[in-house]
Amino acid sequence: MSNDTTHGEHPNQFALLRQRRFAPFFWTQFAGAANDNLFKFAFTVMVTYQLSVSWLAPAMAGLVIGALFILPFLLFSATAGQLTDKYDKTVMIRFVKNLEIGIMLLAAYGFYVDQVAVLLACTFLMGLHSTLFGPVKFALLPQVLSERELTGGNGMVEMGTFVAILSGNIVGGLLVAIPEIGHQTVAISCVLMAVVGRVVAGYIPKAPATDPGLRVNWNPISETWRNLRLAHGNLVVFRSLLGISWMWFFGAVFLSQFPSLAKEVLHGDANVASLLLVVFSIGIGTGSLLCEMLSRRHVEIGLVPVGAIGMSVFAIDLYFATNGLPASEVMGIAAFMAQSAHWRVMADLALLSLFAGLYSVPMYALIQLRSQPTHRARIIAANNILNALFMIGSSVIAGALLKSGFTIPQIFLFTGLANAVVAFYIFMLVPEYLLRFVAWVASRFVYRFKVQGDENIPVQGAAVLVCNHVSFVDALLLMAASPRPIRFVMDHRIFKVPVLGWLFKLAKAIPVASQKEDPRAYQAAFDAAAQTLRDGDLLAIFPEGGITSDGQLQAFKGGIVKIMARAQADGLTVPVIPMALTNLWGSYFSRVERGGAMVRPFRRGMFSRVGLNVGEAVRSGQVQPEQLRHQVGALLAA
Repeated sequence: MSNDTTHGEHPNQFALLRQRRFAPFFWTQFAGAANDNLFKFAFTVMVTYQLSVSWLAPAMAGLVIGALFILPFLLFSATAGQLTDKYDKTVMIRFVKNLEIGIMLLAAYGFYVDQVAVLLACTFLMGLHSTLFGPVKFALLPQVLSERELTGGNGMVEMGTFVAILSGNIVGGLLVAIPEIGHQTVAISCVLMAVVGRVVAGYIPKAPATDPGLRVNWNPISETWRNLRLAHGNLVVFRSLLGISWMWFFGAVFLSQFPSLAKEVLHGDANVASLLLVVFSIGIGTGSLLCEMLSRRHVEIGLVPVGAIGMSVFAIDLYFATNGLPASEVMGIAAFMAQSAHWRVMADLALLSLFAGLYSVPMYALIQLRSQPTHRARIIAANNILNALFMIGSSVIAGALLKSGFTIPQIFLFTGLANAVVAFYIFMLVPEYLLRFVAWVASRFVYRFKVQGDENIPVQGAAVLVCNHVSFVDALLLMAASPRPIRFVMDHRIFKVPVLGWLFKLAKAIPVASQKEDPRAYQAAFDAAAQTLRDGDLLAIFPEGGITSDGQLQAFKGGIVKIMARAQADGLTVPVIPMALTNLWGSYFSRVERGGAMVRPFRRGMFSRVGLNVGEAVRSGQVQPEQLRHQVGALLAA
């Protein structure tokens, strides 16, 4: 980790732009993305509107340029991932920026002499430049940012990328249209932007190799397959890769249809198509930046279902907003904006892209956090390959639907419904997303939940979390406070509670009964707890043995001692983290002195304040029930 700042010192993600560990990298990546799109868009406009090329029809120009740019992602991503793991990431970045300068010098020659073949070759080479930079971009962040900064850092990068794409497209279109000197101006701008990116890259601090002994496999097919198998070893990571690739499929459908949507459905000119792109980019950037605030500066994958729901809702509403619009003359931006029906279209585009930002940023952060550092870049490279395949698939499917007679609004409806099906499938395959979503909702919309001392929860490695037991939703609140999944040991009777019981089964909570009541279940619970710690995961227990009936902290039972003894027998040194849930007694999900739980929904009104105080770790050799009870009691009184 960087020593530029103490843990959690800066107030928000924008403060990272003042720190050397992040700012030079951010502006390097911004310059690269802007240059990619300045070059591509200017070249597309040139061959579509300004030059007559016998062997490249104007209608095919955008498709050919897009295909050439994406081809290197399929061919070289596996190699790029290996090189990023093997070498210092700063060295890789500077090599890539040197390569960009060379490519742009060649492109400048192509623009000066109107050589389309040279510019097509440069398109492929710029795709190679982006392919090499992709794994570096996402593998560097977890190396220089803490877990609490990772969501904000990813949000800044995602926002910066879309602003750079938008800026590059706008500037490229404006420059290439300058009479007589447009092509030369584009040439000079591309070279200057590449030089600026290289200069800024010189300020990025060293980021040591994570696997310097790696032997590079130059066969992209076998290496891609090996990377996918590496990713598949962690199912949450692998299915998150598929989830991100689906987001690119979803986004590509809308981005590819903007020109046709503007012309054929909205009856707008080219400026209206640009306006749609601006709205979409602003939405993505806004959603990306909101992630840090909504996640309370943790990697919060509970936002992913929120994003998926919003993507489907507003994609489907976009169908109703665009379907059946009356025919009219071609409109400019002013005339387009003057019609109230078009405001709904822009609102739908802004909101579906905003929710796409909420969907993608936590997934990227999760992959970075959960992937093994030694092959993190190779897993990200495999993700880039999957992204490219899904984007190609989206083009093929959208084209097939159009040829089958689907209208553009119907394609949006189909995509929105398909997104709902895919999201539901992913959340059933990886229940952690759904569980975190429920915990996120409970901690923000049922209660006003404040956590103190959450830096004491280990970001990696096994640990036992010990907490008082006040209500039926204690486990959900602990889930909301932890950046990692937790496996709970819980009274077997709680599994009979409707809905909550199903959620705890989904979370693979461990049911425990007393030894007298069910000796087999008692032993199975301790076996499962021991395996959880051997796997290096978080285990949470409520040592009181049941929910308090009077609001007071009950005596702690001896199960914690047995768990720690098993861990020591397995050769594990496992810290114990004391915790205290505060102000939950008397809420809807707790018992009360005169009545049971869950009988008066608004007993304490809406959004009642509750909290969690997390203490410093206790060494495993010093764990005694009474001592732990004293520490939890002190946290309750804090």
